[in-house]
Parts: sequence; structure tokens; C-alpha cells
Amino acid sequence: MAAEYPSKEEAMVVAAAEELMVKTMARYDPSHDAFHVQRVRKTALQLARTVCETLPEDKRPDLLVVELAALLHDVLDKKYVSAEEAADPYTFFRPFFEKAALESGLDLVKDGRARLIARIVENVSWSTEKKLIAAGKIDDWYRSCVELHCVQDADRLDAIGAFGILRCAAYSAATNHALHTPEGDPAHESSAIQHFYDKLLHIKDHLKTEPGKKLAGKRHQLMLDFLHAVEDEYNVQS
Repeated sequence: MAAEYPSKEEAMVVAAAEELMVKTMARYDPSHDAFHVQRVRKTALQLARTVCETLPEDKRPDLLVVELAALLHDVLDKKYVSAEEAADPYTFFRPFFEKAALESGLDLVKDGRARLIARIVENVSWSTEKKLIAAGKIDDWYRSCVELHCVQDADRLDAIGAFGILRCAAYSAATNHALHTPEGDPAHESSAIQHFYDKLLHIKDHLKTEPGKKLAGKRHQLMLDFLHAVEDEYNVQS
């Protein structure tokens, strides 16, 4: 029988990662804040636990890897840090994992999981996946890593539905982009509404886990209803 998660040592590392995340995300805008990360963490763990029910024990995701990758996934978001900082997540996070090992007795550097977590952080984003696909660099690890898929799906699920609508508006406000413009306006391509058509409406069809796909249906429909309402209100007839 598998040990109950988290153990005392695992909980100590998770608490340290959460502290690092909260301190870091306080510098970012509300579209990418600690509350977003907490939702991703919660959803990623739920996806991982659900996936576990359908997989043999040796193929089940490591819940500690999932939770830590979810907590750290936006610490080095390229929208908020320099390209140099984001270039090597393992080098960036290694001091954190070494300190956590001393404090908890759980050495994730030694057992290799720190490198896996950093690799997930490096590969979790939608834009990174698009670049890998375009370059023909999607490899077997990317296709098969269940921990990656759980964190990716959780992050993408928070980009659609009710929270996705809120976050899209928040990021547009933070970057001083229009929420909605008439078609043909020079600001239209960078507006919040256009972002739905450029990215958010495509997310549903690019999720990896079966429970993630199930959650996406309702959220996708909510976005469609929202966009229809926006157009109805904009085109109001007196």
C-alpha cells in the first residue's frame, strides 16, 4: 500500500515552495498572482489523483512532483522575469531544493526529482509548447510525462471559464491594452476580446488528461456565452 501523501518531510518542502511562490508572485499583477497558483495547485493535484485511479501503480504520477511543479510553475514566467533568469530553471531552483533538503531531510536533488520539477516548469507554458511543435521538438518525455500533463492542464483550465475571463481582463488592464474595440481599430489585435480567439478558445482541444478534458467543456461554453453577450451588448439596437 502506498504511503499517504504528503509525509511530514514532503509537507515541509511543499511549505517552503509555497513561501517562495507567495513572495515571488507578490511582484506580479492579479492575472498571475498567488491565488492563480493556488488554483493551479489544487486542480493539478485533483487531476493527478483522478488519473491515478486508471493507471497501474508504477505509472502513477508522483504527487510531490505535481504539487511542487504547480507551485513553482510561474515563478520564472517570461512575462515578468528576464530571459536570462528564465533560461535555466534547474540552476535557479537548485539552491532552494538544497536548502529544503537540509531542513526536511528530503533530498530532491539527489533523487533526481528536482531536475524533473524544473523541467516541468520549463515546459509547462502554452507558448513553449507552440514553439516546440513548430520546431518538431516534441519528444517522448513531453508526450508521456503525466506530471507535466497534470500541471499543464491545470494551468490551462485556469485560463478558460470564469477565472479565465477575469484573468484575461486583469492582464489587459495591467498591460494597458483595450478590453474591446470595434473591428478594424488599430488596437483590436491586442485587445482582451481578440485574445479569446487567438488562444483561449483553442485550449479545450489541447488538453492532455481525460479529467482535464471533462472539466474544459463547461468552461469553454461559458466563454462562448460571454463572447456572444459582449457582441449583443456592443451591437445593441435602440
